Amino acid sequence: MKNNKLTIAIILGVSFILAAMAVGIAFYQTKKPAKTVSVVGLAEKDFTSDLIVWNLRFDALDMDMKQSYNKVKAQSKVVKDFLKSKGLKDAEMDFVNISTSPKYDSQWEDGRWIERFQGYQAEQSVRISSKDVDKVEKIIREISELYDQNIKISSFEPEYYYTKLSDLKMEMLAEASKNAKERAETITKNAGAKLGDLKTATTGVFQITAPNSSEDSYTWGGAFNTSSKQKRVSINMKLTYYVK
Repeated sequence: MKNNKLTIAIILGVSFILAAMAVGIAFYQTKKPAKTVSVVGLAEKDFTSDLIVWNLRFDALDMDMKQSYNKVKAQSKVVKDFLKSKGLKDAEMDFVNISTSPKYDSQWEDGRWIERFQGYQAEQSVRISSKDVDKVEKIIREISELYDQNIKISSFEPEYYYTKLSDLKMEMLAEASKNAKERAETITKNAGAKLGDLKTATTGVFQITAPNSSEDSYTWGGAFNTSSKQKRVSINMKLTYYVK
């Protein structure tokens, strides 16, 4: 009887030890860090802007506020007729309301600054926005023709944009992800392992620069060039894969 009890005790003890070992091994396996590989993929593409935005401004000065306003109003008609004669449509032009303000000139006299009233300056700004980039660029080169009509006009540098930027960004994300996966596959293959499932994916810097310019260096927020008609878009993706 005693021998039977001893045998049962031994069996239970061994079973307990084996069970504890199994639990310990399972716990170790779950806590064992998974092998991973992290790679950064890059995608670049050159493209041409399809939208141009151009701002110009003109003004007039007169001692009478109403007269300065009327002068700019008359100039506004001349400018609009000129732009239309060059092929621009009403929908492409935005004439901002005329603003009028007193103008003073500061001069240094007798050891102090003296401000003298010069008159009332009326001013109007015009914003041109068009998908016909070549047409607007041609008008910019010919805007000096308005000088012959005694219109003091200020022309600002045009800005260039791309209206399909969202579609382009999705395309570039796919390219950068593909590039990253190819790099990960090469690394794991050379190491004698296999690429597993994707663990994490992080979008990096998305920026638009002028090709072959100093803007090519990456910035924290990503550059967004508007001064060049020809542009280069670049984006990077960081992917982390499990390794088998």
